[in-house]
Amino acid sequence: MRKVHFEPLKTYMKQILMAAGLPEPDAEISADVLIESDKRGIDSHGIGRLKPIYIDRIREGIINPITKIDVIKDGPTTAVLDANNGMGQVVSKYAMQLAIDKAKQFGMGMVAVRNSNHYGIAGYYVTMATEQGMVGITGTNARPSIAPTFGVENMLGTNPLTFGMPSDEPFPFVLDCATSVTQRGKIEVYQRLGKDLPDGWVIGEDGSSRTDTEQVLKDLVTGGAALTPLGGMGELLGGYKGYGYATVVEILSAALAGGAFLKGLSGISEGVKQPYHLGHFFIAIDVEAFTTLESFKQITGDILRTLRSSKKAPGEERIYTAGEKEHLASLERSNEGVPINEALERDIAALKAIYGIEV
Repeated sequence: MRKVHFEPLKTYMKQILMAAGLPEPDAEISADVLIESDKRGIDSHGIGRLKPIYIDRIREGIINPITKIDVIKDGPTTAVLDANNGMGQVVSKYAMQLAIDKAKQFGMGMVAVRNSNHYGIAGYYVTMATEQGMVGITGTNARPSIAPTFGVENMLGTNPLTFGMPSDEPFPFVLDCATSVTQRGKIEVYQRLGKDLPDGWVIGEDGSSRTDTEQVLKDLVTGGAALTPLGGMGELLGGYKGYGYATVVEILSAALAGGAFLKGLSGISEGVKQPYHLGHFFIAIDVEAFTTLESFKQITGDILRTLRSSKKAPGEERIYTAGEKEHLASLERSNEGVPINEALERDIAALKAIYGIEV
């Protein structure tokens, strides 16, 4: 496994995206979101998704490389945007900045988006808010993957509900996670490593746990398998909670903007591939509409430090708070670079054969 530093990797992704038809400013935004994932150690959403999620879909006509953003409604604190099947990163950065601008003026801002595509790591957008002294919240629906509690059919997307809050520490509090036990990107990482899945991540049509990684990835598309909601199968460990939160994200991502939902996000119609029509929402809350930013950051930092200094379980070296592991990964990778395994090498070789560009 070789390692590549951030800037050459970002430049490579930008060049590939431009070769696929994105205008340079849009390619810059999209590559920036992708490299931020790699910086934070979130290997499921960085360069590993460049070819299968973006380039392949652009070449198949599923994603429009030219992102035309229409403003459907625009009020003092709210807006609704239509991405016209463009790049999720491009419309999402625009939407969160719009929410931030509204929050600066009125204390809070919320923007809903329809007809979009996969927008990368949700944490990127809430960090835009924390950098402006604001609380950031975002969510997105996705192609059906999660089975409802007591069900086996994939109905809901992995639907992350993501929060970012500024603190007086070197990094903000960022909770960026799916409402399922895991998500497809992590299963793809297991596939690249040739490993079986942990028990309880995926449920089969017969209601039993599935661990056969290669076939699971195929069955998630055909409906022969589904991800379990956060908490797992049934109600014993609170699976209904993950199911409920995934439904909250589905409603806010679809109903506010008048967008598609559930099976309408499958990307397939009568056996033919089609656009995904995803929806997102973005909320920015100006801390200084409530208290001083300095006070908010200090109290937030005190909460996080107190949690980390609490009594540890036997054998455990430390307690983490959300965003800390990603911060530590970014420090390590800023020196060592992003790991590129054999599967990514094959993707890079395939893209070189198409566009003549390599890292």
